[in-house]
Amino acid sequence: MRRLNEFDLSSGEGVADAARAVPLSDARKGFAGVIVQVRTPETAGGLVGAEIERRLLEMGFVEDAPVEIIHEGLFGRDPIAIKLADRTVALRRREARSVMVRAAAAPAR
Repeated sequence: MRRLNEFDLSSGEGVADAARAVPLSDARKGFAGVIVQVRTPETAGGLVGAEIERRLLEMGFVEDAPVEIIHEGLFGRDPIAIKLADRTVALRRREARSVMVRAAAAPAR
C-alpha cells in the first residue's frame, strides 16, 4: 500500500477530485495537500455531524485550503497538529475523518 504523499496526481486528468480524496485522519506526518470537502457522518464522537461540520468550517477547513500534518500525538497518533493555511490547528483523528483531502502534486524537478 502506498503512502498518501506518494500518489501521482499529474496523470489524473478527467478524474473527479472526490474520487482521489481520502480522509485527513488517514494521513501521516508530512502529508501535504488541499481540502476537497468537509463531510460528516450523522454522529461522530457524541456530537451531531452538522455541529462538527460547522465547527470545522469556522476554523477554516474550507474547500481548496492547503493543509499539512506537522505533528502526531504520542499515543495512537492522536491528536494531530495541522498547518491550515496560515495557522496551526489541533484535531482528534475522529474529527479529521470528516475532512476529505487530496495530496498536493509534487513540485517539478
